Amino acid sequence: MSSSLEIPDDEKGYDLELFCVPKHYENDLERVFIPHGLIMDRTERLARDIMRDLGEHHIVALCVLKGGYKFFADLLDYIKALNRNSDKSVPLTVDFIRLKNYSNDESTNSVKIIGGDELSALSGKNVLIVEDIVETGKTMQTLLSILNGYNPKMVKVVSLLVKRTPRSSGYRPDYTGFEIPDKFVVGYALDYNEYFRDLSHICVMSEQGKQKYKV
Repeated sequence: MSSSLEIPDDEKGYDLELFCVPKHYENDLERVFIPHGLIMDRTERLARDIMRDLGEHHIVALCVLKGGYKFFADLLDYIKALNRNSDKSVPLTVDFIRLKNYSNDESTNSVKIIGGDELSALSGKNVLIVEDIVETGKTMQTLLSILNGYNPKMVKVVSLLVKRTPRSSGYRPDYTGFEIPDKFVVGYALDYNEYFRDLSHICVMSEQGKQKYKV
């Protein structure tokens, strides 16, 4: 299991006016928590670590939609660059699944899996699950349990974020970008009721934003 960049509990983040933030979100955010450039640099290193460990195997990259799509696309771009510019390369194919378990900013107990009919194609394959955030870990444990029923050769999980929370089941992914405090964050395709996916940075929401976009 690889190391992660740990963001301490007392991290305040950065003033919004120091960054380019869409004007329609200015009053809905408290701070920029992880700037886009730092996300990209960390993602590049994760790609190198993954290729170091899985570089002898055909990789099926499984994107967990919707929140994982930006991280998935950027991670695969770095992996493809390594494929082009190193002495060894591996075939890389992609697949997609959607898990639904959020209502407002609280994780619900139920996990709805969309796209599971395609998972039979993963039998005998080396699978890299690409996730945006692991909070309690229960969602990922559910997905791994389902995947194991299709007999993949190997399954590894990379998550951009892991949240430190007392609700955690103790699950840890194989690769982690950032370990963050128990804050509700949005941006870089992480949403709040489908908003904020168009925000480049990872930010902490304001209470006004939570009320504005609450369903």
